[in-house]
Amino acid sequence: MTKTKVLFINTEMQPYLPETRMAKIGRYLPQGIQDAGHDIRTFMPRFGTINERRNQLHEVIRLSGMNLIINETDHPLIIKVASIPAARMQVYFIDNDDYFTHRSKFGDAHGEYEDNGERAFFFTRGVVETIRKLRWAPDVIVCQGWFAAVAPIYIKKHYSDDPCFRNSRIVTALYNDAYSKSFHAGFSSTIKCEGITKADLSDIRDKAVTHAMLCKLAIKFSDGVVVAEEGVSPDLLDYAKQKDCKILIADDAELDVNKYEEFLQSFGSAE
Repeated sequence: MTKTKVLFINTEMQPYLPETRMAKIGRYLPQGIQDAGHDIRTFMPRFGTINERRNQLHEVIRLSGMNLIINETDHPLIIKVASIPAARMQVYFIDNDDYFTHRSKFGDAHGEYEDNGERAFFFTRGVVETIRKLRWAPDVIVCQGWFAAVAPIYIKKHYSDDPCFRNSRIVTALYNDAYSKSFHAGFSSTIKCEGITKADLSDIRDKAVTHAMLCKLAIKFSDGVVVAEEGVSPDLLDYAKQKDCKILIADDAELDVNKYEEFLQSFGSAE
C-alpha cells in the first residue's frame, strides 16, 4: 500500500462544533484515513464559540507570530492545537483576534458578517503558512465547505512552485452550506496576489460573489470533487464534469471511508 499524505482543510469538526454532516465527516474521515495507514494533518478555524479550556486548546508558539496582510491590514496569525485522544489525532486551529477569537462562526444577531470572505482567505493563508513551517508536503489536499473554497486557486497559482505544494492534488468537497449575503464586489482584489491573474478571477472579478460562484472558483482549480451531501446543486456537478475533475459521489447516509481512501489514492503519491 502506498502511504499518502493528506491535508484536511475543514470548516467544521466535531466535537468542537455542533453536529452537522460536515462536522461529522470533518471528524471521522481524517481518523479513518489515518487508521488506514496514511499520514494526515487536519485544520479548522478557531471560531469564538469553541471553548478552549474544555477542548484543551493551546498555542503553538513556534508556529505562531507571523502577520498576514489582508486588504493592506496586518493580522497576526495564531496557531493552536488540540488532541482527540480516542482518535490519536491532532487538530490545528487557525486563530486571530479580529477574525475569530471574539466572534461567532459566520454571523451574529445582526446577520452574516460582512467580512466572511476575508476571514476565509485568512484561514486558507494560515493553513498554507503553517504547512510550510512544518515542511510537510501533502499529496492530496481535501477542502471541506465554502470556507475553504479559496484554497485551490491560492495553492495552485500562488504556490505552484513551492516544494510543499507543487505536487499536491486538490479535492473540493461540496455541501449544502450556502451563505445568503454575497461577498462584496472587491473580493477578487482581496484574494489576488502573485501568480493569480485577472483571467483566473474572470468569473468573480468586480462582482458580488455568490455561494455558487465561490464553489465554481474552487472547482476550477481542483483536481477532484466530492459530492458529500444530498441536495448539492446539479449545476456544480455539471461544472465539475466540464472541468474534467475526478468525481466521487459520497452523499449516502453512512461515511464510507474505504470509498474515500480509494478516491484519494487515485491521485497518486509524491513519494
